[in-house]
Amino acid sequence: MQNTKLTWIQKILVKDKKERKNIVTVANNLVMHLHPARVPAAALDFKYTWGLGGISTVLVVLLGLTGLLLMFRYDARVDYAYLSIQALETQIQFGSLIRAVHHWSANLLVITTALHLLRVFFTGSYKQGRSTNWIIGLVLFFLALISNFTGYLLPWDQLAYWAITVSTNLMSYIPVIGFEMRNFFLGGPQVGQNALSNFYALHVVFVPFLLIIILSYHFWKVRKNGGISQPIQKENQRVSYVQTLPNLVRVEYAAALVVIVVIVLWSMIKPAPLGPIANPFNSPNPAKAAWYFLGLQELLLHMQPLAVLGLVAVLGGVLVLTPFFDKEEEDIGLYFRSPVGKRAAMWGALLGLNLTPIIVLLDEYWIDLLAWMPGVPASISTGWVPFLTTLMVMAVIYAVFRSTRVYQTKKANHSEAVLGVFAFIVVALLVLTAIGIFFRGPNMAFVLPF
Repeated sequence: MQNTKLTWIQKILVKDKKERKNIVTVANNLVMHLHPARVPAAALDFKYTWGLGGISTVLVVLLGLTGLLLMFRYDARVDYAYLSIQALETQIQFGSLIRAVHHWSANLLVITTALHLLRVFFTGSYKQGRSTNWIIGLVLFFLALISNFTGYLLPWDQLAYWAITVSTNLMSYIPVIGFEMRNFFLGGPQVGQNALSNFYALHVVFVPFLLIIILSYHFWKVRKNGGISQPIQKENQRVSYVQTLPNLVRVEYAAALVVIVVIVLWSMIKPAPLGPIANPFNSPNPAKAAWYFLGLQELLLHMQPLAVLGLVAVLGGVLVLTPFFDKEEEDIGLYFRSPVGKRAAMWGALLGLNLTPIIVLLDEYWIDLLAWMPGVPASISTGWVPFLTTLMVMAVIYAVFRSTRVYQTKKANHSEAVLGVFAFIVVALLVLTAIGIFFRGPNMAFVLPF
């Protein structure tokens, strides 16, 4: 007679098998909440999305995990903040690696979210009822900047202290509420204990909470809108679908693994920077803002702060309103809309790449609006004049694309002309940022980096 009783080893194996099956079921259900059961085969094309949304999500997870570990050893008091970072770097096992992963993930998050927004703009993926998610994406990019900005002060070294001092000084130029806003964030007139406490609370509680809530809603809206945008199919052309499991999930897991490995390896090679302890009485020369604000700091050398803030406000408003003025849905999901759009974007980028450094050099060595306009208030000569001139240049670029044959015999339509202006603005801002990083020396004078 066969013995039907299971041995204790067999019981453990059966129980383990059931638990693994339950875990897989829960994981699959979670995936199905994030993705539909089937996705278009074209959605797996890496060259369309470049995985930027998924990469940004992986970076957020890395930031959350490493941030929690760093909180065990960080002391948010002025007298101990720098010492606690030093201990992480020299005494605590894997402390330097965890801090480096956190640091480089945060910097990379700014880049990947910016590139993600560029991808959405260049493919017109804010159309077909996706305007709300476009605006949510802009908010998420802003939160990524705020997260980096608030975390920048926490090491309490010279670089952090003076970068935050320079950056928060920009707030005071905002009309009516600027000075009060700056004092609110700093907890007083200057960077000190109140500022460190405020920034720490914002960095570890308030901003992450908003980021998680809004990011979750962003994912839900993508699912609600039918997944990522796709080009409109021609008549009688059927869309090919594949199962999300395992096709899409396998690609996402592979991309996440690559991102994690690259970040960890880079962090092992390049530890997070830590300069001398903050000294409020010894300002470095030059005192620069964080690298993602250096484009704005460079603009401040050429026009008044209100003019710079005005340009930022105009650009932000245009980005928010773009889906409501660009409703030509037949080109959704196509990079640069059309051959005409590609040519407009190329010419806009070339103009930004060449015109921006020329204007910077002219303003550095020749243009002197204050001397050329004696008796005129500085708010006009170095404020309104460069502000309106910049807007006029953008308007002229738009008008040229609309009125001339951009590609073969075709002129750019509204969507394609806006694309060219947008490419000009993006490249111009990148050039200004590069100038601020590499070509500004003591007293913010123009220098060669070699």
